[in-house]
Formats: sequence, C-alpha cells, structure tokens
Amino acid sequence: MIQKTLKSAGHDLAEPTFQLRVLNTPVAGSTHYLPKFRAKLAEANLYPLLPTGIDIFQVNVGKLCNQTCRHCHVDAGPDRREVMQRDTMELCLEALRHSSIPTVDITGGAPEMNPHFRWFVEQVHSMGRHVIVRCNLTIITANKQYGTLPQFFADNGVHIVSSLPFYQQRNTDRQRGDGVFERSVQALHMLNAIGYGQEGSGLELDLVYNPAGAFFPGPQASLESDFRRELQKHHGIAFNKLYVITNMPISRFLEYLIDSGNYSDYMEKLVNSFNPAAAAGVMCRNTISVSWDGYLYDCDFNQMLDLPVAAHAPRHIRDFDVELLAARTIATDQHCYGCTAGSGSSCTGATA
Repeated sequence: MIQKTLKSAGHDLAEPTFQLRVLNTPVAGSTHYLPKFRAKLAEANLYPLLPTGIDIFQVNVGKLCNQTCRHCHVDAGPDRREVMQRDTMELCLEALRHSSIPTVDITGGAPEMNPHFRWFVEQVHSMGRHVIVRCNLTIITANKQYGTLPQFFADNGVHIVSSLPFYQQRNTDRQRGDGVFERSVQALHMLNAIGYGQEGSGLELDLVYNPAGAFFPGPQASLESDFRRELQKHHGIAFNKLYVITNMPISRFLEYLIDSGNYSDYMEKLVNSFNPAAAAGVMCRNTISVSWDGYLYDCDFNQMLDLPVAAHAPRHIRDFDVELLAARTIATDQHCYGCTAGSGSSCTGATA
C-alpha cells in the first residue's frame, strides 16, 4: 500500500502557513519562544542576509515522485500531480540565455517523472551549463522507460546527486520504504557500469546522507570514508563525494518530529548548535530556486513554505532579472536553523 502524502491525507501540516505557525509557537511543554533566527543572524553580523551572487539556478520540476519518504520536505509522492509545464521550462531557458549562471540544478519529486524532463536537460546541456540532477535512484529501476536514464545522463554530461540514507539496508528502508536499498544498489551498479563514479570518466556521481531520525549527521569527511569503504566492500559500488544534509523541520519530517515527541528537543538542539560560519555559507546566498509553476524563491525549503523572494525582486520566472535578484534580501524564518546548525547543511552538504 502506497503511503499518502500530507496533502492527499488532508493533514494540517500540508499547509505552509500552518507549518510556519508551529515553528513560531513556544515548543510543547514550554512557555518560552525559541530565539528568532534573524536575531541570531544579527548577533553574527549577518542580518540582513544578502546574496553573494547567483551561481546556481535550481529548478523544482514537480512534486510527483515514485516514493513517499518519511523525511521529505517537498511532501512529494505518487499522488502529487504538480509538474512544471513546458512553457514554464521555456521561460527558464530564456532566463538562462540572458545570464551567465553556470549551474542548473534540477530537482523534484522525482524530476525524471516530468514528461518534459529529458527535453529540458538536453536544452540546458546544449547551452553549455553544468547540469545537476537530483535522482532518487529507484526511479531508474521503476520500469523499462526509466532504465535508459543512465545512458541519457552520460550522453548529456549530467552530474548525478542521489540520496542514499545509509550504506545498510535497515536504515535506508526505514526512511524510504521497503526494498529501496536493494533497488538503489541495483541502480548504482547500472550507473557505475556506464562510467559514473569511476576515476577518469568525468561522470560525477555524488551521494546524499540524511539521518534516519531526530539527530544530526556526523562529520561529512568521516561518513564519506565509511560509505566508500562499506559500499565498495559489500556491493562493489564507487562514487565521487558524499554530502551530509540535516533534516529540515518542515513538512513530513516536521510531522515525524511532532508524532514521535522529538520536536521540542530537536528544535532546541538546532538553536543551540547555531554556527555563524555555517550561516555565512548557506546555499541561499548563491542560489535562486524556481518552483514547478515558475515562482522564485531563495531556496527549495523556502519554496515549500511559500516564502517568496523579497518584494522588490522579481517573483516569477517571466520577470527574471539576475541583477535585481542578486541585490535582494534573503527571506528567513525558524526553519533556517536547520541549515546553520553544527557544520551547516546545504544541497552540497556541510557549509563550515
């Protein structure tokens, strides 16, 4: 039986405004509010938070996915039908033509399930941009149609970033569903066979680790060493880098924190672990995020909480202006503690 997403289940937490209300209310069992994130930034002389430029054009092409993971901040799943249409992709391409942004980061849901995905990747590749695709691995083994993805990725020089919660089956399946680890290993073998992750191939394959509970990830370097050793020893799998990402207290992970009684402790831990160096390196400072319907956000997390870019900046891809966006003030709220705790967290792992 496929697990329902928060939206299809009619859950309160499917609404961004409700999530923000939870995050800005005193934690359960307490009468005090957590410090405002912007106050922490001010203490670190980082408020207002400003961009350092726009190096990454991140496009969320939809919330449709073949999985319903427990930690998903997108609330993606097979029952979501929000997908980017081709005319919106055309506007994205037009924005890229009028800028020199070097990297296009394509995400979802499972971005490969968007009917225009391959066309979009080919168009971006033809522009000479560095193309990243956030692949959940299991989509590759879903059916024959997706089984050709490894060759398609290689033909278009795609840099693959894939989530693999752990190098053991139990931890991975607990977070992502029964059988996910085995299918992920199968997909990784297919990618390795075509050259991904292999020295000298030029085909980059990076993995992403998310904790399977209400705790922070360990040090990125040591976890990468562990993953490399264990995946090679037990499965003969090679990869380039491992990114560690802290689970954000939004959407389905927020639901998990509340239902498991871990919300208060987790939020307190995030606040107490605030690291100014990590805050200085957050991904929103060099990224612009485009939603499936073309609206602009500072990051994918703000997108899911419906926190648009600042009012003086263009708010839809049809009005894209790289200079105005590079001069914007970045929107923040309490969830931002998730990116600034400890060694920091971003789409490319630790930030400090």
